[in-house]
Amino acid sequence: MIIGVLKEAAAGESRVSATPSTVARLIALGYAVIVDADAGAAAHFTDEAYAGAGAEIGVAAGADIVMGINAPSVQQLDAMRSGTTLISILGPASNPALLDDLAHRGITALAMDAVPRISRAQSLDVLSSMANIAGYRAVIEAANAFGRFFTGQVTAAGKVPPAKVLVAGVGVAGLAAIGTAGGMGAIVCATDPRPEVADQVESLGGEYLAVASADTEVSATGYAKEMSQDYNARAAALYAQQLPDTDILITTALIPGRPAPRLVTAPMVAGMRRGSVVVDMAAASGGNVEGSVPGEVVVTPNGVTIIGYTDLPGRMASQASQFFGTNLVNLVTLMTPGKDGILELDWDDVVQRSITVTRDGEVTWPPPPVQVSAAAAAPAPTAAAPVQAKRVVSTRRRFLRVSVASVVLLLLVAASPAALRVHLTVFALAIVIGYYVIGSVHHALHTPLMSVTNAISGIIVVGALLQIGQGVPAITVIAFVAILLASVNVFGGFAVTRRMLSMFSKS
Repeated sequence: MIIGVLKEAAAGESRVSATPSTVARLIALGYAVIVDADAGAAAHFTDEAYAGAGAEIGVAAGADIVMGINAPSVQQLDAMRSGTTLISILGPASNPALLDDLAHRGITALAMDAVPRISRAQSLDVLSSMANIAGYRAVIEAANAFGRFFTGQVTAAGKVPPAKVLVAGVGVAGLAAIGTAGGMGAIVCATDPRPEVADQVESLGGEYLAVASADTEVSATGYAKEMSQDYNARAAALYAQQLPDTDILITTALIPGRPAPRLVTAPMVAGMRRGSVVVDMAAASGGNVEGSVPGEVVVTPNGVTIIGYTDLPGRMASQASQFFGTNLVNLVTLMTPGKDGILELDWDDVVQRSITVTRDGEVTWPPPPVQVSAAAAAPAPTAAAPVQAKRVVSTRRRFLRVSVASVVLLLLVAASPAALRVHLTVFALAIVIGYYVIGSVHHALHTPLMSVTNAISGIIVVGALLQIGQGVPAITVIAFVAILLASVNVFGGFAVTRRMLSMFSKS
């Protein structure tokens, strides 16, 4: 089969759905590839580069499988045959007329923006790929408009405080923005109605600002849901409190199939400091910030810059095209089980079913729901009693063992010479203290802890060597055993540490 790579018809679109490197991977799957002339010119991919990868320069719309970034133009659709498979971003929830047109033309359409958010579909998720780039680029655009340092500095000319960044919405774009702003030295805070993202924010060095409300819950779809009036009022109070002290505000909140929620009002923007910057990444869907204009930069009367760019991924066209093309290659690989250049649509595969919006002259959108809850399953009610009983038995056994050990130790101390009693007491206390100290150390720190245990084992080896030649058989045996066990611990600790360090060494 032949795959066609369209030249994007949308004005200002600089991305392309395949790069020379992804074309080579498609050809390796057994496909022939035709690329429209100058399809990748805006992303700095020449026709010669495509030809060098094995593609033919021609008319892509006549191919068996047609790939694009956005929906094709009417002229491009007219050039497609009935039975063609179209793969691109189609916006099925908001473009029912387009779906009807595709079905009428007999085109099987796969919407890349309908990929379900499940683990095995992550490699196909173009929305996440583009959001990652958009979040990064949003911080770059904000830094350019801000005109001051992000990181704090102390110079001969004076002290510069770090910029304060607030990210509203912690999806893929929000996390990318948090990581980028934090990497540039800013103080980053973020808020989101999904409480499960708090750990993600903190792992990137940001501070999670929670909105106390009864309707915050773990997302069951991977996306934020529309919140209640109570939550919105509490969130508005949070923004009103934080924005006067915020230098950069980046909003990313979107609800699939609906207009973007309004998070920040004009009075809130008016309360920000002169020179502050707002990047409304949801401007194309109505905007999270009052006053943002899609595709434009607006400066408010109080000197706040509101950026409403809708082409943030396209401002990094080469990288965005590579990511998008890789997502498409992963999809084609999934749909080419024989690696023989034949595309097969598996209707029983939940991923392929979810993205197929038209097939055999019919509109197949919306697909059956896919549950992707991040919440842990609730424990079975009947499991509570056995677990509690097991815990009680374990505690009793532990108490019994400690009691027996204590009696044995007391008898041993009573029967031992006076000179040995002090050492036995120190030994018993060392066991107790060591148990509680080591038991309180997190597992991630066990490897660094080996250096301490190696030092202690070294002391044991030295002490045992001094005792092994005393001429008393019992002392000699005990000293030999001590040397053996301590040596095993020392050499074993160094061996394990070396293996772990080698994991981080460049080959």
